[in-house]
This record gives sequence, structure tokens and C-alpha cells, in this order.
Amino acid sequence: GQKLRGRLDGDGGLLELQLELDRKTRVHVELRDDDYQIHTVDRPVEKRLAQTSAVIQSSLFVDGQGAGLSDAQIMELAAIFGWDVDFVLGLRPGDRFSLIYEAEYLDREKVDDGAILAAEFVNQGRRYRAVRFEDDDGTLGYYAPDGTSKKQEFLRSPLKLARVSSGFSLSRAHPILNTRRAHKGVDYSAPTGTPVKATGAGLVTFSGQKNGYGNVIELQHGEKYTTLYGHLSRFADGLRVGEPVKQGQVIGYVGSTGLSTGPHLDFRFYRNGYAVDPLKVEAPPVNPVAPEAMEQFMKSAKGYMTLLETIGY
Repeated sequence: GQKLRGRLDGDGGLLELQLELDRKTRVHVELRDDDYQIHTVDRPVEKRLAQTSAVIQSSLFVDGQGAGLSDAQIMELAAIFGWDVDFVLGLRPGDRFSLIYEAEYLDREKVDDGAILAAEFVNQGRRYRAVRFEDDDGTLGYYAPDGTSKKQEFLRSPLKLARVSSGFSLSRAHPILNTRRAHKGVDYSAPTGTPVKATGAGLVTFSGQKNGYGNVIELQHGEKYTTLYGHLSRFADGLRVGEPVKQGQVIGYVGSTGLSTGPHLDFRFYRNGYAVDPLKVEAPPVNPVAPEAMEQFMKSAKGYMTLLETIGY
């Protein structure tokens, strides 16, 4: 159903071709000096402020779509508050969100949604707010109204969708060995092959088989923190010991190797060599607004906070 527009010379040779990819963008092919040059042409759009809000009744996706958000916007909203809210385990009916975002128009008709400019999420009675800000150096991010970054050193969960099948405990009945022993991690039940993400940036210090963990990856995060990901079905392609990984990078896939009764991820978090409950770790934020940009940020944040107060649910 796509339409091509072409221009030919007298002998039927192609001089020019245009293909509309969407309302905003088209591909332009043109013959110049016996060679075809290809480039994209973006139509200028009008950007308007839009706003919406919703109360969680079913799920973030269902209620977000009901509020008129696209799937991409819902994922962006979850990413913004991913360090504050556990969207896998911590969402509750009655939680609510509101946001201000850019809507793009062509010929007075809405054609796309732009970036989220400011947002609020209330989870289990706790209010979190975020503002999008770009400083003069081009650094772009989401920040709390006081200028601290919404991004933190560690993600809340190494899996996108999962449920906790066994929590952190100093005395747990082992499902295979029939003994009571400490379980110094969290088990996430998920289908085999579910991608496992690095919860923080770090270096790969181990990748292989280890005791009852089966296939294991261990990451070192600076001098203080270490994370372990056990029972993996396989490792991500190209993962090597000594190489750096980024926060959120896929490092392996859920499996049931080692001492395991079914597919799950055994996730462990160590601080100064001691295991701590991953669900209770309070990681520090990173990269706050630069001091020289703080005045500009505070002015922008104040305006967005005022707008957020006017949005009803």
C-alpha cells in the first residue's frame, strides 16, 4: 500500500525516487553525477504540550493505554521511575501517575507522540516526580525536582517480567537437598530463555559453571559491590571475563542448570563481600544536574511541577 513517486529521463532511466516512510519522513533517491544519492527528508512538525493521568486498576500497560499513551511512552514512563518503583512486584491497585509530554502535529493533525517532559508516579502512597532536562553541554536525563538524577547505580530487578519464588533468608528449606540452609539471594521465576540484565555497570569477573549455581555470571561494580546471576541456560554472545558491561545490558538467559527444580534466576547482591537482600538495597543516584546548570533547571522544574498540580485523575 505504500506509494512511490519517480521521475524518469527520456530513455526511461531513473532520475529521482521518493518513498514516504510515515507522515513525518520520506526517503529521497536522486541521480547526481552518474551516482545515486540517498537521504531522508523530515517535515517540520509543530510540537504542543499534552497531558494525561490514570489510576492503576489492572496493569501499567492496560491503564496506560486507557489514558491514551502509546506502548513506547509506557515503556519510557517505566524506565524513568524504574529505580523508584518495582514494576514487577511493587505495583498496587490505586497507584496513579500523571505526565506532561510533547505531541507532534502536521497540518493540524496529531501524527506522533514526543518525549515525556515531566511525570509523577504515586506508588503505595509514596510520590515520585521527574523532569526532563538538557544542559548546555547536551547532557540529557530525568531528574527529581531537587536536581538529583532519577538514574541510580543499580536497577531494581535483573528481569523485565518475573515473580519472586523465594526471597532472601538465613534459614530456608532447600527444595532438593531437604536441609535448612541460608538462601542469601532472591529467586525470580521466569520462562527459560528470558533475558537477564546487568543491574549495574561493571566488569565480568566470572562466566562459567560454579557448584550448585550451574551456569553463573559474576560482575564487579567498583570496589564495593558484586552481583551474581545463577542457573542460566546460556550466556549472552560475546561475553568475556574482564570485559565491561553496561547497566541494563543482556548478559545471559534464564535456565535451570545446577541444583534447580525449574527455570528461574538466582540473583545475589554483595556489599563489601557480604550478601545483602537485593530487594532492600538503597543505591545512590548518579550524575546530578551540574552546579552551573542548576538555576536553569530549577526554573524549568518549577514550571512543570505547577502544571502537574493541575492534572486531575
